[in-house]
Amino acid sequence: MITKEEITIKVPSEVAEAYRNATEEEREQIEVRIAVLLKSSMTCRQEAIAKLRQTMDEIGRRAAERGLTPEILESILNDDE
Repeated sequence: MITKEEITIKVPSEVAEAYRNATEEEREQIEVRIAVLLKSSMTCRQEAIAKLRQTMDEIGRRAAERGLTPEILESILNDDE
C-alpha cells in the first residue's frame, strides 16, 4: 500500500478556486497527475545525475590510461598559485 502525505503548493487564485469547486473524483485525478509529474521530474533528475557520474568516471579512466596520476593532476591544478 502506498502511503500518501499532504503537501501545500502555491497556485494562482483561479486555480485554487477551481480545485476547491472540483468534485472529489476530479480532485483525485488532479492529485494523480501532479504525483506523476513530480515523479517524472525526479526520475529525469536521477538519470541526469547517473549520466554525469558515468561521464566523469569515463573521463577519469581515460586520463589514468594516458598516465595522469593524482599527483600530476594536483600539480596542474596548483600551477596558477
